[in-house]
Amino acid sequence: MTAADEAGGASARPKRADAVRNQQTLLAAAAEVFVTSGVDAPIREIAKRAGVGMGTIYRHFPTRADLVVAVYRHQVEACAEAGPALLAEEKSPFAALERWVDLFVDFLVTKHGLADALRSDSGGFEALHAYFLDRLVPVCGQLLDAAAGVGEIRAGAEPYELMRGVGNLCVGRGDDPRYDPRRLVELLLRGLRDGRSC
Repeated sequence: MTAADEAGGASARPKRADAVRNQQTLLAAAAEVFVTSGVDAPIREIAKRAGVGMGTIYRHFPTRADLVVAVYRHQVEACAEAGPALLAEEKSPFAALERWVDLFVDFLVTKHGLADALRSDSGGFEALHAYFLDRLVPVCGQLLDAAAGVGEIRAGAEPYELMRGVGNLCVGRGDDPRYDPRRLVELLLRGLRDGRSC
């Protein structure tokens, strides 16, 4: 399957449950490697983390772009599913929002390498960006509304603006090892909380 097919959600015949589980394990391992080493990390590093041979990775994802796109989609879905789960399990909606934003930062670290990996497929990149917004803006909105509903943050915070702000703070992380975007993201979230009486 090409990067464009993956971006558009095209699929071949349904996979067996164990094949889906194996692919999810592989994607989770690749995401971890991409977060720590970037999207240009050696395939052997991903294979080692996943506990599979390199041939297994190439069988599922013939090109690096295919793998990067699949990891991107995997992380979008993980972020989308995490929102409601965190609201159900955390002690407060704000705590759920903080944990969700932390997952979102991990996702963004991977996402910043995507443009280079898909340089030749701008249509595929645009489709992925639309998919990203469609899936994650409502989840972020749900978390913000829940926190505002119990008075933990000020009402009226826009999910797209928060996500865009977090994204902008994450730009350049790989260029400067002294820069930790999470510290600034924490300040941004604290600002939502401190401004709740506005």
